[in-house]
Amino acid sequence: MPWMEATHVSQRRDFVGLALVPGANMRELCRRFGISPATGYKWRARFCVGGAAALADLSRRPHHSPFQTTGPVAAALVALRQAHPAWGGRKLRARVQALGHTPVPATSTVTDILRRHGLIDPAEALKHAPGVRFERATPNELWQMDYKGDFPLGCGRCHPWTILDDHSRFNIALVACANQRGQTIRPLLIEVFRRYGLPCQLLCDNGPPWGTSHRGGLTEFGAWLIRLGIDLRHGRPFHPQTQGKEERFHRSLKLEVLAGRAFADLAAAQAAFDPWRQVYNHQRPHEALAMNTPASRYQASPRPYPELLPTIEYAPDDLVRQADHQGYIRFQGRRWHIADGVARQPVGLRPTTQDGLWQVYFCHQKLDRIDLREYPTEANKC
Repeated sequence: MPWMEATHVSQRRDFVGLALVPGANMRELCRRFGISPATGYKWRARFCVGGAAALADLSRRPHHSPFQTTGPVAAALVALRQAHPAWGGRKLRARVQALGHTPVPATSTVTDILRRHGLIDPAEALKHAPGVRFERATPNELWQMDYKGDFPLGCGRCHPWTILDDHSRFNIALVACANQRGQTIRPLLIEVFRRYGLPCQLLCDNGPPWGTSHRGGLTEFGAWLIRLGIDLRHGRPFHPQTQGKEERFHRSLKLEVLAGRAFADLAAAQAAFDPWRQVYNHQRPHEALAMNTPASRYQASPRPYPELLPTIEYAPDDLVRQADHQGYIRFQGRRWHIADGVARQPVGLRPTTQDGLWQVYFCHQKLDRIDLREYPTEANKC
């Protein structure tokens, strides 16, 4: 798992960002990050004195502009734009202000400086227009999870796996994966849950490993998420805008990291992902957040990851049926397919106000319905 092996500094930065949130539980954060309280307090103190550079194993000087300009603020703007070509005038102005440069020019002046230095493509500038944005009220209320389109490596292909917090736009995970299999993602997701806690809801598309086109639409991977107490949601088929924040994040990843670059293997791709993720979370001003950074609005979930799956329980009035190895149950003399993911698991049947219509639940989540008024097909006859 390259994400867990190659990002010591980024893990420290994530830890400090969460530790500085008012009311943060330091001992719980240390447990999640696998460090002692003494180490956690040391990292926090070093950051408060020296900033992000103090978290590195070796001391580093901050980036500076090699170009002669009309002033130090203009030089800083040019340097930032060259380091982050996809950042516009508002982001650059906010970042320069956060770095303590004065006087901070207006956004229009920033744009003029970039234009004078040939750093703005007029054709590209016309493509960008503001849109209407919606977001959840608190961190961890909803996470969006997806794969970015895969791309070739010198050896094999890379499938970037990403998770974004809907409220803060904080990037929870950015991992270079060799495939899109559940057995690859599950251990990575467990480490994410141990570190950041559990979200209330998780929004995914309908593709594997968390979705399926079959009736019921629940895979074994999805059933595991539900058993953890997560409300699993799927976007509408062929409507990627349902996960608009993830799509926008993927666009930024493509523009700022992948465009014009080639990587030999997964480790090389991950080595490019890790520092950019830190910039995105902790430095890059976000227009949807009033030019604040995602890290400034994020805090870890108070719901810890349970190392043992909770027992499946249903309400006293529910009828419980055990699914067979193919995800079928028997009810009212018929055989009904619920979902492949509930194979050998108990499901709950709950009557509705309409005679003959039953709702089907797996743990807390409604999966489907059974309508006894329907004419039995060959598939669900005994």
